[in-house]
Amino acid sequence: MADSAARPRTAVVLAGGLGKRLAPVTGSRPKVLAEVRGRPFLAFLLEALGGSGVERAVLCTGHGGEQVRAYFGERYGGLALAYSREATPLGTAGALRHALPRLEDDPVLVTNGDSYCHADLGALWTSHREHDAAATLLLTEVPDAARYGSVALDDRERVVRFAEKAAAGPGWISAGVYVFGRRFLESIDGGRPVSLEHEVLPAWIGRGLHGHRSAGAFIDIGTPQTYAVAGAFLGSLRP
Repeated sequence: MADSAARPRTAVVLAGGLGKRLAPVTGSRPKVLAEVRGRPFLAFLLEALGGSGVERAVLCTGHGGEQVRAYFGERYGGLALAYSREATPLGTAGALRHALPRLEDDPVLVTNGDSYCHADLGALWTSHREHDAAATLLLTEVPDAARYGSVALDDRERVVRFAEKAAAGPGWISAGVYVFGRRFLESIDGGRPVSLEHEVLPAWIGRGLHGHRSAGAFIDIGTPQTYAVAGAFLGSLRP
C-alpha cells in the first residue's frame, strides 16, 4: 500500500562505498566514517534526515560495515537504524535491491552516504507524489558540472537525458538523493553488482523518471580536495 505521509518515514543510506581515493585520509575506515568537524560524515546526514521527519533509516553497508554499526548502533538521535550488509560489493543499485526485504514503506527516500545536499526533502517528496513518478531525482546546480555529468528535464520535469561527460560550466546534476517507488526497486536485478547511475536510471527514461530542481548547497567527499572543505561547508549551513 502506498505511503500517504506528507514526508518520508523511511530512508535508505548507501553507505558501502570503498572510498579508495580517501584511503590516505581514512585508512581502513569506510568513507562514511570520515571525520568532519570531529564527527563521522554520516552523522550529519542522519541528523538531516531526522530533522526532515524521517523516523527510520536503513544503512546499506559493505566494506567496514561492522565499524558503522559499532559506532551508530540501533538508534541515532530520533532515528531507528537497521542494517543491510552486502557480503560482496553489489553496486549502488544492487545494494538497494539487497535491502528491499527491510523496506516496509512505498515509496522510500534514498541518499548517497558520501554527499550532502542542503535541500527541502519535503518538497522533493511532494514533487514525487504530484507526478505519480516511479522515481524522482533531486537535482542541484553546480558551477562546473564536468566532473559529475548533467541531467536534462523537459517542461514536465521528466528526465530526458543523462550526459555522463557534461561540458565545463554550470549545470544541473544529480545530488545523490532520490525517492524510489517499490516497483522501481523490484525491477533491479538481484544477486549481482548493478549501477544505479549507469544502468538502472538511464533505463527508466520515459517510464516515470522525474527530476526535482533544488537550490540547496551541495558537497560530496569523494576526493581529498572536496573532503578538505567539507568542514567549512557543513559549518556554514543554517539549521
